Amino acid sequence: MANQTHSLSHTKWMCKYHIVFTPKYRRKAVYNQYKESIRDILKQLCAQKGVEIIEGHLMVDHIHILVSIPPKMSVSYFMGYLKGKSALMIFDKHANLKYLYGNRHFWAEGYYVSTVGLNEATIRKYIQEQETHDIAMDKLSVKEYEDPFKG
Repeated sequence: MANQTHSLSHTKWMCKYHIVFTPKYRRKAVYNQYKESIRDILKQLCAQKGVEIIEGHLMVDHIHILVSIPPKMSVSYFMGYLKGKSALMIFDKHANLKYLYGNRHFWAEGYYVSTVGLNEATIRKYIQEQETHDIAMDKLSVKEYEDPFKG
């Protein structure tokens, strides 16, 4: 389903994008008790706009998604919709977050996007292995938090 071309009335298309976005202040809020809730909200909003989530991964402090967006919708419009509506829905579901994030701004400004083209398998593998890579990098960087004067 991800490799097939879709069609509109006069258009055949296959537009895939790799998008990364973060919570405000890059807080580690995505992983705890909010992970399933955020995942369900993002799935629901994508389905409402006819956007197919091909691959997705919620990291501790950022989100990777590989999506197929129809050409009638710009990426910036979709991301504005996704981040805006999801922030409102997250604050409605989890009222205690309003003390951490003022003015109902859950997501940081901006996002990273790249077109996938025919490299979909490479991007999917990258998204799937991102968590193990981050865990490995955290293990390597533990030494910097130790006090060098103790010993």
